[in-house]
Amino acid sequence: MAAWDLSVSVEELGSEAPPLKVSVTSDLHIGGVILKVVEKSQIKRDWSDHALWWEQKQQWLLKPSWTLDKCGIHADARLCLTPQHKPLRLLMPNAISVRLRVCFSSPVFRTVMGICKLLNIRHPEELSLLWPVEGKKKKKDKDVEAEVYDITCSPLPSSTILKLANGMPAFYAESPETEAVYKMLAVSQPAPAPETIAKMYRTTNVMEKAQINSRWLDSSRSLLQQGVKENDKLQLRFKYYSFHDVTPQTDVVRLTQLYEQARWAILLEEIECTEEEMMVFAALQYHIGKVSLTEQFVASSPAMDDLDSALQCLEVKMEGESSADDMLETMTAPELHDYLKIFRPKRLTLKGYKQYWFTFKDTTISYYKSKEESCKEPIQQMNLKGCEVAPDVSVAGQKFCIRLLIPGAEGMNEVYLRCEHEQQYSRWMAACRLASKGKTLADSSFSSEVQSIQSFLAMQKTTPSNNTAQTDESINTHSLVSPRYQKKYKPKQLTVRILEAYQNVAQISLTDAIQKFLQIWQALPDFGLAYIVVRFKGCRKDEVLGIANNRLIRIDLSVGDVVKTWRYNTMRQWNVNWDIKQVAIEFDGNVNIAFSCVTADCKIVHEYIGGYIFMSTRGREQSDTLNEELFHKLTGGHEAL
Repeated sequence: MAAWDLSVSVEELGSEAPPLKVSVTSDLHIGGVILKVVEKSQIKRDWSDHALWWEQKQQWLLKPSWTLDKCGIHADARLCLTPQHKPLRLLMPNAISVRLRVCFSSPVFRTVMGICKLLNIRHPEELSLLWPVEGKKKKKDKDVEAEVYDITCSPLPSSTILKLANGMPAFYAESPETEAVYKMLAVSQPAPAPETIAKMYRTTNVMEKAQINSRWLDSSRSLLQQGVKENDKLQLRFKYYSFHDVTPQTDVVRLTQLYEQARWAILLEEIECTEEEMMVFAALQYHIGKVSLTEQFVASSPAMDDLDSALQCLEVKMEGESSADDMLETMTAPELHDYLKIFRPKRLTLKGYKQYWFTFKDTTISYYKSKEESCKEPIQQMNLKGCEVAPDVSVAGQKFCIRLLIPGAEGMNEVYLRCEHEQQYSRWMAACRLASKGKTLADSSFSSEVQSIQSFLAMQKTTPSNNTAQTDESINTHSLVSPRYQKKYKPKQLTVRILEAYQNVAQISLTDAIQKFLQIWQALPDFGLAYIVVRFKGCRKDEVLGIANNRLIRIDLSVGDVVKTWRYNTMRQWNVNWDIKQVAIEFDGNVNIAFSCVTADCKIVHEYIGGYIFMSTRGREQSDTLNEELFHKLTGGHEAL
């Protein structure tokens, strides 16, 4: 075979150095090319992490046994011999920047697995990388670069990483500096100054929220293929809001980072919450900040962990093996009945709430004129499967309402139910939440749902503080609430309200406080919604698609109302036409929708839907082994097939 010259540039020789010319034949394999280049470069070093990058085709040549002919490489190819692991600056959810070595040659999904291994975060499939927002810079602002904490001394993520007894990867203990970095990852950071919050990028409408989701990296392609360079800055964030198997003992960093992401979402108004909820969030933040200084996360011994997991398995087994009495109870499914008030804003009337006798059976609410008439036909029946449920509550004003958006033929019908007191509200709200997920009152989670609603209402109750010494305490109130409430109230008023709410949480431990914060955040109506601006087939105007962990939501852009909801459990299939960039989805009952994406690539929507379906396949047993192949099957583009 005729020999020909192949030009390969070597990163170690510097960017100015001319490419090396090596004489090759078409049947020479990639490994042989690397060997020739290394010999010609005359640099003595460990080359095991290096691989060839083909510039024109934007692809890695990672199969050393493949020949140049099989790869399709000819004399005009420009190749570069470069390390596969390079430093990258990562902006963590708690706003600290870490510099670490990550893999630039594997798909982003595996790169994130490596990053999470180094940072000691379990379930890396829930996180991903995205490009940061470039905030608008004013001329007078000095360009202050945030400090970057360097942990490039860590072993490569592909090697086995030893852990110490407290769960910390061993390499952090090698120097006081790296140990300090781990502490910053695992302990909640003090509240930032109000000026810092004011300077941070804040989304003001759904369009801006949708722009953020266009910046996610593609999980099935490598960093280098997506234009990421050495030492670039990327954000690491929880992308899929479906948190599997959270255990405080082993998930110290994961819980702290999740709490920080939730806290920033609330402070920067990325998610809506009521004034009373904001005061509870502020009190919990204040408490967590205070306790973090003294109390550490409880890292338990491995033996205790085994005992815990054994008890949990036993609990699950016992739930499965129900007694004959339980079976009788489920055969006669429990019901709720009570006098409630109902109001329908859609009907063009000014009448307020009207009282009726309501019954709740399975996932359906029926109502009658009175209790006596409940044996006759109901005035109306509403099936809550697939509906949206939101609280409309003011504990101080004794207002306990449930806002329901129920799917109908024309779109979503809005209904408000008003309860008399919090006990009644807790039961009906819990029933509505379960019914929206297709679960009945017989479900084992009903009582725990009622309890969590009651405990949250109790936290919103305020008892005027007799302890005046406490109100003098200087709280940095503007770092605990979002800018909307900073404008609405003076610091003194906020201090009083936050301290009143704080009395209800002052006694709980750090771990409980963080879990409580996350629990309330997860109960917010807009929790976990990722917005994308789309154009539905046959429509002339842009609309918003909200993607959550269990449903898709169609939102009217002009008024911001939910038009329709589709649940994943009724989805039959979804397809992407990559040529015209259109996503088509088929649901039960011959419901078909199709849309093209305006603000993001349709690959991002496809990956979100496939990703959430992948998350729902995870069981308790294989909690630490990830089915990477299944993830790529569900989320990969046409390149993956």
